[in-house]
Amino acid sequence: MSTQPSAVENTPRTPLGAWRKLREGNARFISGDTLHPHQDAQRRKDLAQSQKPFAVIFGCSDSRLAAEIIFDLGLGDAFVIRTAGQVIDNAVLGTLEYAIEVLGTPLIMVLGHDSCGAVTATKASVESGELPRGFQRDLVERITPSVLEARRQGHTDLQDMVVEHTKQTAARMLDQSAAISGAVSRGEAAVIGVFYHLSDGQADLVYSNDPAFRDA
Repeated sequence: MSTQPSAVENTPRTPLGAWRKLREGNARFISGDTLHPHQDAQRRKDLAQSQKPFAVIFGCSDSRLAAEIIFDLGLGDAFVIRTAGQVIDNAVLGTLEYAIEVLGTPLIMVLGHDSCGAVTATKASVESGELPRGFQRDLVERITPSVLEARRQGHTDLQDMVVEHTKQTAARMLDQSAAISGAVSRGEAAVIGVFYHLSDGQADLVYSNDPAFRDA
């Protein structure tokens, strides 16, 4: 008989609780002591009719940034959205709003990482003045404000630009979505930015407008 918890048992329902659970999972991933929770047949059956994820993870599409793995999660734990360079568009905003308003998810994490190819391409474009062809141009154009802001602050290193882009993305979704900003203002949800290190697997908080997260 399975010993896995039910679909709602031990599920964080507060923003800070969700962040702590993600941190715990990331620590297990780093140490190699992963539990692979919620990945059995019973969990699958429990979730067949409904879902109640405790976090939305909006990250880069990079193959090395598999959110469920690096935070040691399972079925039904995270609502995951991925685009190259975690670039926001209307479809992404609509998906985020669905998670907040319909699913009642308490935490949105923007997940960036070092050596990001989309930010690398944008940095090169800003420096050369040449834009890529096709729809990759749209990605670069959307990331360019973050690269320019990093440069304005005196940051020329790629990783600093990724961190700035992560921060800008988190702030931008609050500016652009009344549903998200409203949930945050009511204390029902929070938006954070996290920077992931490919070499050691560490996920560091780089953005939050709530001091409680920085002290957690």
